Amino acid sequence: MKVENLVSLSPLDIYRARSRIAGRVSHTPLVASPRLARLSGAQSVWLKLETVQPSGAFKLRGATNALLSLDANKRARGMVTASTGNHGRAVAWAARAEGVPCTVCLSSLVPDHKVTSIREIGAKIIRVGDDQDAAVEEALRLAHDSGANYIPPFDHPEVIAGQGTLGLEFLEDMPDLDILLVPLSGGGLIAGIALIAKAINPDITIIGISPERGAAMIASLRQGKPVEVVEEPTLADSLGGGIGLDNQYTFPLVQALVDDVYQVSEDEIATAMRDLYRHERIITEGAAAVGAAILARGELFGQGRQIGTIITGNNVDMDLFTRIVSNL
Repeated sequence: MKVENLVSLSPLDIYRARSRIAGRVSHTPLVASPRLARLSGAQSVWLKLETVQPSGAFKLRGATNALLSLDANKRARGMVTASTGNHGRAVAWAARAEGVPCTVCLSSLVPDHKVTSIREIGAKIIRVGDDQDAAVEEALRLAHDSGANYIPPFDHPEVIAGQGTLGLEFLEDMPDLDILLVPLSGGGLIAGIALIAKAINPDITIIGISPERGAAMIASLRQGKPVEVVEEPTLADSLGGGIGLDNQYTFPLVQALVDDVYQVSEDEIATAMRDLYRHERIITEGAAAVGAAILARGELFGQGRQIGTIITGNNVDMDLFTRIVSNL
């Protein structure tokens, strides 16, 4: 069955998103990692540095595309979202750029440094509940009561299309890529990437990587339907939260297009963060390091392949990061 028959989203939407967000979102660089190529047995490993986005993470793509897809009257009503951190920061950034008011709902699991960074951009912050589901419920209530526009973190066609521009860039800059490793949480990033990557190269392998703690999409794939999981603290806090029992877009796209999934431990995430800093001079948050963590396990994907992964963001508490890279 064609993906277009599963969801109302096509590769054309990603090309349109690229035109829409041009000039507001960076075309990020690819850098080679000979160290990870050696460890994994790959011919080459390429890292796409979303850390250089103005907001510090890839989420700016989807947030900007979703906001700019609204007409002027709808934008004037303001934006509301719920987030584990980076999406809220991205929506706040995009809203400020367009002069639109923004409210971000965050659970108690969102680290304080991310709360502060969102507030500093100019968004109103509401702290609510002990997990992402509680934050989403509050954001939906606010949007309903105020008439503001709710932009979900992942399960939204314009958000997915915006994130898919990352995959479009990757394949245009590295057309011979064999395998693409993508951090996996709610699925907005991997759904958009897989949709465009498979359209450009049907033979490419798309692999999702989640932490061992609270991997909601992986649990849902195993059950064949969206399920709830207990949200737990993790170094990869941007990959926390459920996928929503009423998931309309990302679950069917991931189910149809993603070839395999892996999980990494907290120790592996910390080691990958430390090694990316020491050897590649890259500051990452935990979620951004999960692809490198899998590559460091050794030859999981066969020798001589060209492998890419995404360094999705650098919005990390620097005191925590310093302890990790110092192995304290």
